[in-house]
Amino acid sequence: MEHNSSNFIRTIIKEDLESGKRDHVMTRFPPEPNGYLHIGHAKSIVINFGLADDFNGKTNLRFDDTNPLKEDQEYVDAIKEDVKWLGYEWEDLRFASDYFEEMYNRAILLIKKGKAYIDDLTADEIREYRGTLKEPGKESPYRGRTIEENLDLFERMRNGEFENGQKVLRAKIDMASPNINLRDPVLYRVAHAAHHNTGDKWCIYPMYAFAHPLEDAIEGITHSLCTTEFEDQRPLYNWVVEECEMEHKPQQIEFGRLNISNTVMSKRKLKQLVDEEFVDGWDDPRLPTISGLRRKGYTPGAIREFVKETGVSKGSGVVDEAMLEHFVREDLKLTAPRTMGVLKPLKIVITNYPEDQVEWLDAEINPENPEMGMRKIPFSREIYVEQDDFMENPPKKYFRLFPGNEVRLKHAYFIKCEEVIKDENGEVVELRCTYDPETKSGSGFTGRKVKGTIHWVDAKHALPAEFRLYEPLILNAEEEAEADTAEETEEKTFLDYVNKNSLEVVQGFIEPNMDDVKPHDKFQFFRHGYFNVDPNHSTKEKPVFNRIVSLKSSFKLK
Repeated sequence: MEHNSSNFIRTIIKEDLESGKRDHVMTRFPPEPNGYLHIGHAKSIVINFGLADDFNGKTNLRFDDTNPLKEDQEYVDAIKEDVKWLGYEWEDLRFASDYFEEMYNRAILLIKKGKAYIDDLTADEIREYRGTLKEPGKESPYRGRTIEENLDLFERMRNGEFENGQKVLRAKIDMASPNINLRDPVLYRVAHAAHHNTGDKWCIYPMYAFAHPLEDAIEGITHSLCTTEFEDQRPLYNWVVEECEMEHKPQQIEFGRLNISNTVMSKRKLKQLVDEEFVDGWDDPRLPTISGLRRKGYTPGAIREFVKETGVSKGSGVVDEAMLEHFVREDLKLTAPRTMGVLKPLKIVITNYPEDQVEWLDAEINPENPEMGMRKIPFSREIYVEQDDFMENPPKKYFRLFPGNEVRLKHAYFIKCEEVIKDENGEVVELRCTYDPETKSGSGFTGRKVKGTIHWVDAKHALPAEFRLYEPLILNAEEEAEADTAEETEEKTFLDYVNKNSLEVVQGFIEPNMDDVKPHDKFQFFRHGYFNVDPNHSTKEKPVFNRIVSLKSSFKLK
């Protein structure tokens, strides 16, 4: 986070250290293992690890695993991989479940102090009793239970005597508080479910709002950084730390969450897309999950720089997805080899080129980075070009191939379209062209100019490849967001905004020098954009390339 020197959290930490309020910095990244991380979590990772690094502090990776009904070891493993891939090393690996015994004992302390009680109301009744923003809540008829009765019932809850939902432990705070979070929130519920970390040891589990501040206090976290939706819970956070008589008292600080245009940023919605098979798993390149971005071809450096550029503030505005694309282009432009690939092939026969001749032409691997050297490209009588690079009846200012027009083949010669071959349906299947041997690229030819330059691959040596082209997964992000603020109905859910054409798969050809590509190798295909070798579906015989971004960007850094 080093170049965001003026952000308000850094200012708070700096003042805490200078005043002696704190003598060190300890942060944590605390995901719930109920899904894969997405780009929004990347912001929290960069902030927590980055700020701690800036002040020679430490950061724990801690899993808030208090809900066994939704958590899985798969998510734990994926989150660890994502954090490491982004370039960060945690101090300690912790789990909320490591502290279940201490949390239970702190809950007993609250009961003994008269600060917590066992309630028999149902979840719906608790919600009804809680009141509204305009009306105070009303007290549960079980609020007056004695300390002895509450201790007995809580122990029996732990021993498994009650069914799910039959009883809960609630804090005794203030049912008339203007902050609804302080109206006797639930601290423990019964859940007869196996836990990924503790197995069947427990049948009661702490609620997140009770567990989270205790975890921070137990670990000696100095600054508990979270997004602004937790701001209203800060008084409860402080109440739990104070009333549970924790030695360490962390400070909760909220920052604005990251939202990106045309992007689903809800873990619940992402899980629904995966479960209902709208996408190819959590690492589908159309998803904003970190594993999806990795598979698509994004780099850790691009994501880190993007997050840093969005800054740290209280506001939660929407960032244009073009900004994220800008940073991956910047990260790849000096490292990605340039090459040519034809995605939708149209065959050309160069009628005046010798039938058995093959030339090996020179081309730079990356013109912006000459140190990457040169590559050899074969050229012979038959080549493939893009279907889109030919029009039989072109509009004005169309400078590519059409009958009678001449274009430059990148790294090769000028060719002229002489004849169009069609099939029985009238579809163009082949072009007959001639070439001018005096116009070889690099020969210094200055005899005449052409306005169009197109790419190609040699038909005899080309390798087959699959290309996957992506469009936004959400068709109208603004409408979808508006629908999400209202109650979703059976007639209209966010799934109605899913773009059914978000993936186009095409079969084409690549240069023969790419016969040894490996998963996650990245290339810039001339005119098409940056591509990544897909780690899931590529084979030695046929690589699969995911388009990371196109070459054109309308985004400019201010």
